[in-house]
Amino acid sequence: MDLMYLIAAGIAVFTGLGAGIGIGVATGKTADAISRQPEAAGKIQTMFLLGCAFAEATAIYGFVVAIMMIMQKSG
Repeated sequence: MDLMYLIAAGIAVFTGLGAGIGIGVATGKTADAISRQPEAAGKIQTMFLLGCAFAEATAIYGFVVAIMMIMQKSG
């Protein structure tokens, strides 16, 4: 049973992997969009930052869940 908590916490941390890949793809697309339409850079950058915030939030949720699982087991 002890190992199951650690495995579940490890899986929860993998949300950071998805967020990192998503933010990397979004950064590339943003650079491409700004190079095509430099006059729209402000709007593109705003949407990019909003998307990054949502993607990063999922990684933070996964990290918090992992910490909670480890603390529950140790407590």
